[in-house]
Amino acid sequence: MVQPKLKVLSQEEVIENLKRHAFPARKYAAMYSSWLGGITTDPNLMVIPIDDHGFHRGDAVFEAMKCTGGQIYTLDRHLDRMKISASKIGLEFPANMREIAIETTRASGLSDCLLRCYVSRGPGSFTPNPYESVGVQTYVVITPFAPPSATKYEAGATAVSSKIGVKEGIFSTVKSCNYLPNVMMKKEAVDQGVDFTVSLDSSGFIAEGPTENFAILTREGVFKAPLYDRILKGITLVRAMELAVELPNLKSLIKGIRNESFTRDEVLDAQEVFFLGTTLGCMGVSSFDGIKIGTGKSGPVARALNEAIEKDILSGALSVHVAR
Repeated sequence: MVQPKLKVLSQEEVIENLKRHAFPARKYAAMYSSWLGGITTDPNLMVIPIDDHGFHRGDAVFEAMKCTGGQIYTLDRHLDRMKISASKIGLEFPANMREIAIETTRASGLSDCLLRCYVSRGPGSFTPNPYESVGVQTYVVITPFAPPSATKYEAGATAVSSKIGVKEGIFSTVKSCNYLPNVMMKKEAVDQGVDFTVSLDSSGFIAEGPTENFAILTREGVFKAPLYDRILKGITLVRAMELAVELPNLKSLIKGIRNESFTRDEVLDAQEVFFLGTTLGCMGVSSFDGIKIGTGKSGPVARALNEAIEKDILSGALSVHVAR
């Protein structure tokens, strides 16, 4: 009789083996799982079914948002976008998603953290057929948040053109869990020793970073970002454009605001270049494809936009307070 080389584990052994794993570098504070029916604060139990279509097909949508001082910034805007993403792929959106996000954040005990909210097609099979799922599942994970260093905001980020093509059709505007192109863009950046890569479409127009929007300040002082028909409409980008209109100090620096296609040559000719996103706020770019942008460090508009976003967060105007 052939002896098995791999041990078949009992339920007790599986649970015991899970407990053996430690997470010293990543402190996962809390997770809500509709599959489990509640919240756990034990990282070893933060698991999903192996046949969940969100795992093996990327058939899920998600949002990431920031909580600062116990206030979740632009929560409702993020959930509105998430609902639109879910609708575009025929995924039922849970009516209590807002309450789940707030309660899971509260259970984490963290005042400064990141929320990652997922709505998945759910488990049920390993085929691509979405109708074989037993039903939509919701997951929320809370982790600590540490912003980039102040010196990075002063020095500016380095960026290069990506060889990874842009997503096409609705896939460019749905924030799905099928993020392999984004992963490969980040891999490019790490492999090349830069902070970010930026995708370009087949016509040579600039698109976006792996998880950030990309914008320029033209020689004429126009704040220009790509059209939203082939990129994700960033919550932070939209808010930055609103603040640029509302705040006097930004109005004096920015002479116009447009969503318009632009090329790599326009990036290299720009006064300033910057990335915008949930975890970044606004970060200026010091060089693109090895060529210095402006003074070679973060410019005054990038710094002013980031300061405006930080003040907007602290004001609580667009935030939801997580009562303890």
